[in-house]
Amino acid sequence: QVQLVESGGGSVQAGGSLRLSCTASGYTYSRKSMGWFRQAPGKEREGVAGIYAGSGSTYYADSVKGRFTISQDNAKNTVYLQMDSLKPEDTAMYYCAAAAGHLVAGALLRGHLYNYWGQGTQVTVSS
Repeated sequence: QVQLVESGGGSVQAGGSLRLSCTASGYTYSRKSMGWFRQAPGKEREGVAGIYAGSGSTYYADSVKGRFTISQDNAKNTVYLQMDSLKPEDTAMYYCAAAAGHLVAGALLRGHLYNYWGQGTQVTVSS
């Protein structure tokens, strides 16, 4: 059974940093695409960043480009989201997701292409 477990959320002031982690189990991570998504109350889910585990290629939403960094540790089946220069508008529930196939570029941010989801971790940024 595939499981994704996120951690690292919390509350931080604007300008601060947080690092989210997502550890996968139940499948071979190395050939999967992984993504981070977020959803704020009353808003649609938004793709934030994605990475293809095989090559390490990444893609970011314009809203986080230059501030967020997605990375991976294949040995640990873990993907990270380093979030710097956080803004109040980054406040949301953040979800990790895994796709069975090789997603590229903007497809990494399309939630309907992902097969598995974590339970989410809350990020709150105060002004």
